[in-house]
Amino acid sequence: MNWASESRQSIPAGAASARVETLCLEGELSEQDLHGVCEELFRRLQRGLRQAVVDFSEVAHMDYRGVKGLVARAEGFRRAGGDIKLSGLSPYLAAILRAAGAHGAFEVYPHMSDARAAFALARAPFV
Repeated sequence: MNWASESRQSIPAGAASARVETLCLEGELSEQDLHGVCEELFRRLQRGLRQAVVDFSEVAHMDYRGVKGLVARAEGFRRAGGDIKLSGLSPYLAAILRAAGAHGAFEVYPHMSDARAAFALARAPFV
């Protein structure tokens, strides 16, 4: 499994600064690979990250047995006042999420930029 991380700082008008980190996954993800992703998300949560996007646009397959841990990690982010959003899921990967019981556990976006923008929209002040 290969994955990269990117972080951007943005300050919408009238909102506090918030960091969104994106984990870009690729290849075929085994249960152990997904466990590693969950561990990395946990470490980042412990360091103060509250907003993460996990991008699956370069993932061909993932083991359904690793999905439960990803759901648990998202729940941890939510308890801490943040969230994990998913992007780039093919119909095949979306079917794996549904089969693993995670169909309503995540906000899913077609592109990484859409998921990142959703965090900014959630912080935008209403006039």
